Amino acid sequence: MTNRTLSHYIGGEFTGASDALESLNPSDTSEIVARFPDGSAADVAQAVAAAKSAQPDWAAASPEVRSDLLEKIAVALFDRAAELGELLAREEGKLRGEGMGEVLRAARIFRYFSGEALRRHGQTLESTRPGLDVATHREALGVVGLITPWNFPIAIPAWKAAPAMAFGNAVVLKPANVTPTVAFALTQVIHEAGLPAGVFNLVLGRGDVGRAIVDHEDVTAVSFTGSQQVGGAVGLAAMKRGARVQMEMGGKNPLIVLDDADLDKAVAIAADGGFFQTGQRCTASSRVIVEDGIHDRFVAALAEKAASLKVGAALDADSQVGPASSEAQLEQNFRYVGIARDEGGRLASGGGRVEIGTQGYFMEPTVVADTAPDMTINNEEVFGPVVSTVRVKNYDEALELANRGNFGLSSGIVTNSLKHARHFRKNVKAGMVMVNLPTAGVDYHVPFGGTRGSSYGPREQGFAAVEFYTTIKTVYTGDCA
Repeated sequence: MTNRTLSHYIGGEFTGASDALESLNPSDTSEIVARFPDGSAADVAQAVAAAKSAQPDWAAASPEVRSDLLEKIAVALFDRAAELGELLAREEGKLRGEGMGEVLRAARIFRYFSGEALRRHGQTLESTRPGLDVATHREALGVVGLITPWNFPIAIPAWKAAPAMAFGNAVVLKPANVTPTVAFALTQVIHEAGLPAGVFNLVLGRGDVGRAIVDHEDVTAVSFTGSQQVGGAVGLAAMKRGARVQMEMGGKNPLIVLDDADLDKAVAIAADGGFFQTGQRCTASSRVIVEDGIHDRFVAALAEKAASLKVGAALDADSQVGPASSEAQLEQNFRYVGIARDEGGRLASGGGRVEIGTQGYFMEPTVVADTAPDMTINNEEVFGPVVSTVRVKNYDEALELANRGNFGLSSGIVTNSLKHARHFRKNVKAGMVMVNLPTAGVDYHVPFGGTRGSSYGPREQGFAAVEFYTTIKTVYTGDCA
């Protein structure tokens, strides 16, 4: 599959193949994974028109039709998990096992929503007026635009597209430029499953494609995952024309380690949340708030753990941490480490580039200790294998620091105190709470999302997805005489 030429997928046809842009293997940039087109507003207009034409019949079809087709997609993803997992590793930089795990997650998402397609989610109610019946019905929105990131290039398109289609919508997907081949492979699976032409559409390209989707008058709703900066522009543009919008915009997730925590467990939890998948998870444990009594031992042990991790190519069986996804991401990682040191942070481990004999984007897992709460490293999302630590006197100070800032996606605490675990669960300002677990790692059948600047709009995934991808119609029925 090396050096493939990709195309858009519009109205059931693969069209507009081009070599305008390139996708590189971050483990070895001498390998071009694929070339792909730089889409335009005209391409988006064609895709939206195809979606708008197909959507009414798709919504009117028996829910069993939608359920069966989503299950067929799920089965194909299960069958091709090893192949697609390797492709994901080559293009995004996840380790082979992580890539395969993500494909399996996408398969389970489609399977879950094949069941949700059969659940109408309506209610029958007693009217306050005699002789009347009241019922609520969930109806599809129409055409939904999906703008997805590179860090989960098949799972996130799946958790947006599967519920959108399950509930009768048609979609136009714009994936990240870093990982177009994975999105194209998912599109091929959907095409081969026999989905009606126009129900699912793919437009590849740079930011102009996303802007055209957001601005198109026939796109009823937009679901976006990415940065706060881009998300703010997406939200304003969509809401200006009255479109529904859902946004997930990252996190600066706190992990509190209290004095009573088991040291080995705390280090393992922090390392998992901070370094694995190269720290490129919006739920990563990027700032660790450590109580004074355990602080020095914890920082030393975490630094030792970071130094022991083997950094290497995504397809190398011995690798524990893969490459950054792109040169721009690697440079951003180094820039934040430099800022942290300039502001007074101490480099306890890592911080440098790793050379493995290929032209890859490899960075040492990094621990920046002795940081203050107001430092840049503790308030902006790095999105790399970089963990900062902050010393606090007690639990109350730790909670106060955890609740600072403009992010509120995930949060965690490591403690053997049920009292503190319960208090943290109730009082931390985050959409997700992990007790004695890494902040990263969520199930596909429960809601996903945060507070403050991390999220806007209804939750994603699981039973909550119906709130965004449908609208409620309330129907009153009187006597028929």
